[in-house]
Amino acid sequence: MRASRIVTRRLAALIGAVGLTTGLMAAAAGVAQASVPDKWGFAFVNDPSAASTPILNHQAGSWTAGHVTSHPGAVGQVFVVFPHLASKNGVVHVTAVNPNAVWCQAQKWGPVGVNEVVAVRCYLPGGKPTFSQFDVLYTTSTKGAFSGGAYGYVHFQPGPSVVATFNSVGAVNTVTAGPVGEWVVTLPGLGSTTFAGNVQVTAADPGGAAKCEIGGWAFNSGAQRFLVRCYNGGTTPLKTGWSLSYQRDRSIFGGVPKEFAYTFNNKPTVTGPYAPVPPAVNFNSLHGVNTITQSGGRSLVRFPRVGTLPSTVLASPVKIGPGFCNLESPFAIGGGIVLVRNVVCFTAAGAPKPFASTVTYTAAH
Repeated sequence: MRASRIVTRRLAALIGAVGLTTGLMAAAAGVAQASVPDKWGFAFVNDPSAASTPILNHQAGSWTAGHVTSHPGAVGQVFVVFPHLASKNGVVHVTAVNPNAVWCQAQKWGPVGVNEVVAVRCYLPGGKPTFSQFDVLYTTSTKGAFSGGAYGYVHFQPGPSVVATFNSVGAVNTVTAGPVGEWVVTLPGLGSTTFAGNVQVTAADPGGAAKCEIGGWAFNSGAQRFLVRCYNGGTTPLKTGWSLSYQRDRSIFGGVPKEFAYTFNNKPTVTGPYAPVPPAVNFNSLHGVNTITQSGGRSLVRFPRVGTLPSTVLASPVKIGPGFCNLESPFAIGGGIVLVRNVVCFTAAGAPKPFASTVTYTAAH
């Protein structure tokens, strides 16, 4: 089986059990076009343990006035305030930026007055809270269709189940629970004939430590399907909330800025530099060839031509089990090249290991 085909037996079994066939994936027809996204914002929180305004050239959004601010709460907890983005039906993604083994999760988010406030908390292996730098994104889109590319997301919480969702063809995204800590997410109408696009997943637990991964990815012409697996701070499968976003030929916040790119590090043991295949998982809006170079379990990602500010980078683990991935340092931009040094993945105990990951970059406009 090719390295790029990461469809797991568990994903296949779950899909079979709930009868998710191609025929059920038909897109809803006749949906009017809608502007996407409605509201969005991102930031690099560089001073998490103090009330501050994150670096201005690494924050941007659809607000018309003000800046993102951040305020510490309990140990490891930061409240990120996105100005004038108060809304519903949104999702959050967050990636730790730390030279050590640390991951970050979203806890909760929602409108406070005219602002959208996102609570993020970061952890050491085992689930001990710690302050860490991180990249964070909030975005919300109205149900509707648009031309060009594909985009969809789901925010899931146990109990209320799907609490926020968007599908760019207007179809209904679904979540089907499997064993504890496992769910199959189906995005109908966003299908492809090969691996294409990029996916990000973030744990969303208002209580304790939680981390999530893409445990499998299946596709056909009718739908994209993902297996989400989540764990506590250690290795125990966990019933928790999460956000998942899928992008194809669009940015991770749903828009189409001039500069954006994404890649799937599906050969994490190849020294490289290599360009991931199929090409549809290694997209660059300005037709550069993204490459990945591995060293000691660390992945140096280059996105050529698209480097500009303000912009952001997010990463998610793929088939890592109870481990996690982060960015070793803030990404750099020079000569139009985005240099992510490095995406690092870890075992649950915090040991670097060459696991697969998805990485996405977007500029603001």
